[in-house]
Amino acid sequence: MFSSKNSLLLFKNVRYMSTKTVGFIGLGNMGGHQAINLIKKGHNLVVFDMSKDNMNRLKEKGAKIANSPAEVAKEADVIVTMLPASAHVKSVYCGENGIFQTVKPGTLLLDSSTIDPATAREVASIAKKHQTTMLDCPVSGGTGGAEAGTLTFMVGGSEQDFNTAKPYLECMGKNIVHCGDVGTGQVAKVCNNLVLGISMIAVSEAMNLGVKQGMDPKKLAGIFNTSSARCWTSELYNPCPGVIETSPASRGYTGGFGSALMTKDLGLAVDSAKSIGEPLLLGNSAHQLYTLLVAKGDGQKDFSVVYDFLNKNFKNSN
Repeated sequence: MFSSKNSLLLFKNVRYMSTKTVGFIGLGNMGGHQAINLIKKGHNLVVFDMSKDNMNRLKEKGAKIANSPAEVAKEADVIVTMLPASAHVKSVYCGENGIFQTVKPGTLLLDSSTIDPATAREVASIAKKHQTTMLDCPVSGGTGGAEAGTLTFMVGGSEQDFNTAKPYLECMGKNIVHCGDVGTGQVAKVCNNLVLGISMIAVSEAMNLGVKQGMDPKKLAGIFNTSSARCWTSELYNPCPGVIETSPASRGYTGGFGSALMTKDLGLAVDSAKSIGEPLLLGNSAHQLYTLLVAKGDGQKDFSVVYDFLNKNFKNSN
């Protein structure tokens, strides 16, 4: 009855094996988990990353290894990219041995990187010249959400293209939001991380103040989480060590979302505000603080390390 080798239906888990090949480029802390979830949902993957270790981990899960983005594009019908910054996106898509060197007409391109909206629109425009469709699909939810397949995707593109992309995004996330035209996904992500960066500083500052005046950190966080200070940063990602056992703060600020990446995202917000003449009072301050953290060598630590910075650098003068 089910004779096709490319079709698999398990009634218990409702699992579907796609006949299309999905390419994935960028297998870091986020992208590696996303790629694995695509495999778990039955997709055939061909992958590329600058790290051989990252590629070998995916190979062990069943993915095929490529030697360049161009080699991925030559084989894939759908390509997902998860890259650190705008320059990397331009290089992977437009550079030598890039996607546009070999991409097939009709290929669906889904960029999950967090970059500036102008770059997203620029690369999407180039994609059209190659008879392909590109959507900006940045994510929120952190490494935990990437591993669990519960990410939020903020998608920029036409409604028709969004509907085409949605089944693939649903393999990696649970909240898939159409934000509007190309570039609006990046607008939403930049605004989201602007709030995230500011709120992390606010919670860190308040936790630091309370602990230095004798409050038990767990009790203080508990008050925040049942009062008007309640927020994601305090409740699920508290920056004070020991408050949440599974948070990066409780494992030396390792893993999670790096301070260097938060600095980059806040910089995108600052630049976006400048481009339209909009003041960004708290955003500028947050960007300056995270820039200082990176300069002091904490760029690879989780962005909640701002609590540790405040705790150690602003001692109680009494």
